[in-house]
Amino acid sequence: MNGPGLYLCGMNIFKVLFQVFLFYLLYKFIFDFIIPVYRTTKQMKHKMADMQAKMQEEARRQEAFTAQQKTAPRTEKVEAGDYIDYEEVK
Repeated sequence: MNGPGLYLCGMNIFKVLFQVFLFYLLYKFIFDFIIPVYRTTKQMKHKMADMQAKMQEEARRQEAFTAQQKTAPRTEKVEAGDYIDYEEVK
């Protein structure tokens, strides 16, 4: 009984070692690849949303400034001596 029993016991050890090795690979894959990719993706989405909000706020400011410029009357007056008419010569 020494021969076959020892062989089966040895196979079980290799099976357990193989399963431990697979578990280790799975652990490394999840914690060294999947979770960092997930965190980076989440962080990038957050930064893109922030940037988009800033761009919209800047567009609103620009529109308000442009509207203010259009509605404000111009107070610049051209004096008679400062302006020379331009006529195209053909």
